[in-house]
Amino acid sequence: MNNNISDNIKRIREEIADLAIASGRKPEDITLVAASKTRNADEVQQAIRAGVDASGENRVQEMLSKHSEGAYSGAPLHFIGTLQSNKVRQIVGVCDLIESVDSSALVTLIGKKAVSLGIVQNILIEVNIGREPQKSGILPEELDDIFGLISQTDGIFAQGLMTIPPFYEEIERNCNYFDAMMKLFVDIGAKKYDNTAVRLLSMGMSDSYADAIRAGSNMVRIGSAIFGMR
Repeated sequence: MNNNISDNIKRIREEIADLAIASGRKPEDITLVAASKTRNADEVQQAIRAGVDASGENRVQEMLSKHSEGAYSGAPLHFIGTLQSNKVRQIVGVCDLIESVDSSALVTLIGKKAVSLGIVQNILIEVNIGREPQKSGILPEELDDIFGLISQTDGIFAQGLMTIPPFYEEIERNCNYFDAMMKLFVDIGAKKYDNTAVRLLSMGMSDSYADAIRAGSNMVRIGSAIFGMR
């Protein structure tokens, strides 16, 4: 095993535990996803053996290739990248969780494919909390509409929200986005939608997971801090 990967995960786990306890939660309340874009199957397996909770992939073809090599054996697989409509049929039923559902069209397509397979596909709704035109994700004011659609769509189950907020050098500006997401998470969770149980808030990456956890995140997607720089 690459000691750097295992040592990095050990260090991250210890920090996550401290952050969780400081915010009144248990260490096991925080899900650690290894963002494994460009990493080979052996590296992914090393991360799983070292104790990550899940693997997260950004690219469909890369994910399918590594999946055929057994890269994700032993842990759930998440899709965390931008999902094109024509790729939906390739990942429904392969991923345990699709984190990056960012449109009503994707909700409909995922539900239809899942029904055809006789399964229910777990998803998160990606929110463009920074309103950045170059990024995917729905706008905060669209959440009620998309959860209303989910409540009427068979084959799909929404477990919460995901975001990739803007990153600034000033910690306060980053934390403002995390706090805004936490408020959305609480607001949506208080509403009653069918096919929904809002329990996951996926936000925070290698450069921001500590602040995200302090704000309320219970799922972080960490790549370079685990695997090293690409």
